[in-house]
Amino acid sequence: MIDLIIFLSLIALGYGAGTWAEKRHYRSILKREQAMLNLPAVSLKSVDIPDHKIRSAQMVYGSAVISVDYFKRLLAGLRNVFGGRVKSYESLVDRARREALLRMKAMAGDATVIVNVRIETATIGRQSARKNIACLEAMAYGTALTVEE
Repeated sequence: MIDLIIFLSLIALGYGAGTWAEKRHYRSILKREQAMLNLPAVSLKSVDIPDHKIRSAQMVYGSAVISVDYFKRLLAGLRNVFGGRVKSYESLVDRARREALLRMKAMAGDATVIVNVRIETATIGRQSARKNIACLEAMAYGTALTVEE
């Protein structure tokens, strides 16, 4: 009986630590998104800026590899059996994409706008017959334009 209590306590501790780390990452993302709100990143191929006003253009990118903790992966496996939304994987994709966009914006420096933004995702890790996702990579890239005033 004591072994079961210890086992369940460790599972709860692991789940709680993973949830705390995920919430901390979300707070960090929100803070950095607010700081970079003045740099638009758009999927348009071009914007209405005359060529003679563009001072510089450079490719910028950001990449993030995010993993869900073991306990949330276990719960997601149970959700796959019964069906429905897998919130832990939705959170995984959301965090990876937002982090990649933030890193791309950080690379842009003092650019005015980032155009032609694209986001690619890929799973990383072992791919067994059950197709469990070990972690997810998101890569955002685009063209940073610096425009003369």
